[in-house]
Amino acid sequence: MLYGTMKVAIGGPLKVAFRPWVEGLENIPAEGAAILASNHLSFSDSFFLPAVLGRKVTFIAKAEYFTTPGVKGRLTAAFFKGVGQLPVDRSGARGAGEAAIKSGIEVLESGELFGIYPEGTRSPDGRLYRGKPGGLARVALATGAPVIPVAMIDTEKIQPPGKVMPKLMRPGIRIGRPLDFSRYQGMEHDRFVLRALTDEVMYEIMKLSGQEYVDMYATAAKRQIAEAAKAEKDAEKAAKAALAKAEKAEKEKAEKEKAERTEKDARAETEPSGS
Repeated sequence: MLYGTMKVAIGGPLKVAFRPWVEGLENIPAEGAAILASNHLSFSDSFFLPAVLGRKVTFIAKAEYFTTPGVKGRLTAAFFKGVGQLPVDRSGARGAGEAAIKSGIEVLESGELFGIYPEGTRSPDGRLYRGKPGGLARVALATGAPVIPVAMIDTEKIQPPGKVMPKLMRPGIRIGRPLDFSRYQGMEHDRFVLRALTDEVMYEIMKLSGQEYVDMYATAAKRQIAEAAKAEKDAEKAAKAALAKAEKAEKEKAEKEKAERTEKDARAETEPSGS
């Protein structure tokens, strides 16, 4: 009931304000379990996709959204629960992955839709990154649920980093045909199978989204970007320090030369003139 209320309260205004276009809605089953595997461009992805679907879709979210104390914390928790988010403790990498898998299996065993972002985090630059093989593949093989590739289009342009007010524009959603991985049933412990399944899904997402594909994890890309930004900042800081040092040396040199001239002039005035 809360989900329906929140969908009307949030999904309705989103559809009116941004008018998202959708292709492939017929690929979403009217009933039964299915995994929606989507690229991840923006925080708003988890709101736009449910807004255009007639069925409830459940995503996972970090536990901090549900455990923050105070009135604001309770409101935040109620909001995320209302939009179909499940809390997952991400304090430990392995524990977080296992918790996400367990949550996904429970949702699917209830005959519902489970949404997952195979990249594991938002794209740092709008490109599509390598999918992580653990969560998506293991949930798919454990439940036998079909995987439906989904491409979010231009959602990152609505509110770029640093912008407070969102830009009113039309994002898009392309939903591909369900992928059947029953041929891999019982092979959920084979890392090569997990990798193959994940890569097949990412390839379908790439075709739907038209994104450039990068064969590395988005987390690694974010780390590289952060390191590059830090290196650039350090280089800029070093350049400013070197410039300041050079200016100081130039100033000291000028002051020394001025003092020498003054001393020389003073000596010249006190020396007796020749006859």
